[in-house]
Amino acid sequence: MSRFWSPIVSALQPYVPGEQPKLVNLVKLNTNENPYGPSPRALAAMAAELNDSLRLYPDPESVRLREAIAEFFADIRIEQVFVGNGSDEVLAHAFLALLKKDRPILFPDITYSFYPVYCGLYGIDYRTVPLDEHFALRIADYARPNGGIIFPNPNAPTGRLLPRSEIAALLEANPDSVVVIDEAYIDFGGESAVPLIKHHANLLVVQTLSKSRSLAGLRVGFAIGQPELIEALNRVKNSFNSYPLDRLAIAGATAAIEDREWFDQTRQAVMRSRAFLCAELETLGFEVLPSAANFVFARHPRHDAQRLAHRLRERGIIVRHFRQPRIEQFLRITVGTDEQCATLIAALKEIVSA
Repeated sequence: MSRFWSPIVSALQPYVPGEQPKLVNLVKLNTNENPYGPSPRALAAMAAELNDSLRLYPDPESVRLREAIAEFFADIRIEQVFVGNGSDEVLAHAFLALLKKDRPILFPDITYSFYPVYCGLYGIDYRTVPLDEHFALRIADYARPNGGIIFPNPNAPTGRLLPRSEIAALLEANPDSVVVIDEAYIDFGGESAVPLIKHHANLLVVQTLSKSRSLAGLRVGFAIGQPELIEALNRVKNSFNSYPLDRLAIAGATAAIEDREWFDQTRQAVMRSRAFLCAELETLGFEVLPSAANFVFARHPRHDAQRLAHRLRERGIIVRHFRQPRIEQFLRITVGTDEQCATLIAALKEIVSA
């Protein structure tokens, strides 16, 4: 520990991102990146921004992008949209602006591991709520006093989806708490909770362009909620970084949101590949949790998950293994192209048969 650190730094347990190896000819199925490239319209829009205007600050309000997001969703106005550098930054602002309360906030025991990191950073008390024996979230378990509720939907790393009707019931049961739904993977098979915002002042929905719009390298995320919640996020943002998105990000993200055809084409391709991957894994004896994400969560009853991940790595295939109670025998496998999925299955056949 450095003697120059602030006291809080020594107690922090930082988030550990998925590995980004620099190996060639790698089948990279560990960080849930989209196997298909961004919208050509997004690439063209960013290229058009590479000019002398980069000497000028970007629009601090990202009006073009927020207008595009508002238009994409029905019954949403621009003042209900907030944007930031990836959904992680948006979530960080939400923790500070909306979830730092006297009572502990609630989130699942198996979920996005950045949540406890934010709590440690901002001094937020929290309680984890166990998923059931099938790794599903039960809204009845959240019927207790709380300072707010947050979870991904579909959940990560399990991939399981909570129906919108269940989210509505959760909102009704917690009218005095902010409920944050982290929809990083919603476009791969779920119904967004955004339509519920009209009737629930306590709902904030967070999404990202990293997954279904193939812009993980651009770092753009957004939140949608009623103006009171968005104003709280803006107060934090403008006390931290008043120019969060650069000119390239605003241009590329706006074009990606507007290109609905590319969005639908690529996400449908991922869902088709996911169905193939799940079926093949089950044929090999894996238990695969129902997934509405661009990844699957699977375990084999006769093969240790860490050993499987090591054997795959020897073959140039990387998947994610979590050394965490309850899920240490699962592998999280990103849905790649059909060719990547076939390579993975062929390797697993060799490993499992051996």
